[in-house]
Amino acid sequence: MLYIVATPIGNLSDITFRAIEILREVDVIVCEDTRVTSKLLARYEIPKPLMSYHHHSGENTFAKIANELESGKKLAYVTDAGTPGISDPGNKLVRYLIDNYPEIDVVPIPGVSAVITALSVSGFSTDSFVFKGFIPHKKGRKKFLESINTSETTVVFYESVYRIQKLLSEIWQVMPDRQIVVARELTKQFESIYRGKADEIRMKLEQDVIKGEFVVIIQGNK
Repeated sequence: MLYIVATPIGNLSDITFRAIEILREVDVIVCEDTRVTSKLLARYEIPKPLMSYHHHSGENTFAKIANELESGKKLAYVTDAGTPGISDPGNKLVRYLIDNYPEIDVVPIPGVSAVITALSVSGFSTDSFVFKGFIPHKKGRKKFLESINTSETTVVFYESVYRIQKLLSEIWQVMPDRQIVVARELTKQFESIYRGKADEIRMKLEQDVIKGEFVVIIQGNK
């Protein structure tokens, strides 16, 4: 049995009781970065063997995980932060097991997600929304933003600290009057939520310390 376990996106107290119970119960914890996961496990005094699985892992890692599960062991998969399978390689692992080992149960252990956390305080319509993951770094950015400009649905995606100012300038060029929300360092000490038009937020960020990953939410075109 493989448990897909959501972990905190910042504040370690956000982990669920059930997630802690599962992490204590399993035989092996598969994780994105053993150093990050070790800190979480140390906080809750959960000594467990760790197995690394990340973006660059290949078929050999898939097979190793499958062999552990086939032998009757219980495994948990966690990412560095948030819900596995959302903009990370966890979905590839789940797909591999479904296709090749349908007898292995894959069980979700829900918890924090940066997307849902940011949407919950956006004030925008969430009856329907589109999540785009990380937007293109170079080629296709303008086309991506132009498609958002015509969308009547709330759109949410991630952006890195290295490109957030560039992104806000690009949004302002394509949709200067659109209301957006930018959230950074969610649940952490320096959590900040910026609201307004893209150029207004860009100026606010220029006066602040820019760090962490960002969740960007763009109101639907009404």
